[in-house]
Amino acid sequence: MSEIYNFSAGPAALPKSVLRQIQEELLEYGNAKASVMEISHRGVDFMQVAQKAEQDLRELMNIPNNYKVLFLQGGASAQFSMVPINLLRGKTKASYVNTGHWSVKAIAEAQRYCEVNICTDSTANKFTDIEDFANWNIDQDSAYLHYTSNETIAGLEFDFIPEVDMPIVADMSSTILSREIDVSKFGVIYAGAQKNIGMAGATVVIVREDLIGDVVPKQPILFDYATQANNNSMYNTPSTFPWYAAGRVFEWLKEQGGIKAIEAINERKASKLYATIDSSDFYSNPVNPKYRSWMNVPFILADDSLDKLFLEKSYNANLLALKGHKSVGGMRASIYNSMPESGVDTLIEFMADFEKQHG
Repeated sequence: MSEIYNFSAGPAALPKSVLRQIQEELLEYGNAKASVMEISHRGVDFMQVAQKAEQDLRELMNIPNNYKVLFLQGGASAQFSMVPINLLRGKTKASYVNTGHWSVKAIAEAQRYCEVNICTDSTANKFTDIEDFANWNIDQDSAYLHYTSNETIAGLEFDFIPEVDMPIVADMSSTILSREIDVSKFGVIYAGAQKNIGMAGATVVIVREDLIGDVVPKQPILFDYATQANNNSMYNTPSTFPWYAAGRVFEWLKEQGGIKAIEAINERKASKLYATIDSSDFYSNPVNPKYRSWMNVPFILADDSLDKLFLEKSYNANLLALKGHKSVGGMRASIYNSMPESGVDTLIEFMADFEKQHG
């Protein structure tokens, strides 16, 4: 059987070597005489797993010492609430960037806690472009500025970090670990695990220490960053298996040469796929090339009556999960860190053959 390539947007594919390692360790982890799913989160064996995962992530992202790294539950969606709860700090306003589906959800949740200033809005261009930063309307009384670094549905990704005189909060669920960033420019970075970190069930939060410890009154204790930081993310039982799996992915990333090395691969993968789309009259992508996502590549067939056939044939060719989101239509290839370059090459070959047959 030929190689199978999974282009799912999330839960996404894991590196094959990581899956094999998890399989080998599933019944008995190390010297624990039990599965990692069965051992106490407060026992020596799991504490070593947790500590190493955090240390590897710190090394990969060069996280400064004045930042806490939390492994939480609730997905990025829980952070839509936790961010205003922890970062308003007596203020009544926050500025939000609206560049797509996940921005909309974050804005709606923040409006439960404060006045939201939408400083730029890509709705009018159907989330295919980002307004020039010089034209953003940022309220200087805002407690923080929030943006989504990559919108997985529209395939719209920032190629810059906004420069503002307030804490910057970024939802990096689909771009974390895909390219080098300067963590020190952010107040909070959060990311659901199920795209570039590992399996669904864990959420990584990187928060600057001075932003911990002053929450909106009468909020759930688990939604206080201080509760989580003071208890090493173990105030309650954490998602131990996803935490362990994330650690294995961090090790894999280090084996690949770290973020700088994976960034070069990601840029190459995306460039060749967009080049294929742009050189064809059969396929198209509507996003401004400057802000095209490296991680999620939507493309539309000139004749949408062929969509069903494209999906059937691609599935039979072991190219999985290429159906686009219903709000965009067409196809979407999610090419996260775990997607090997050979997978993109195989997709490109399939696209060329399909165009020859049906274009």
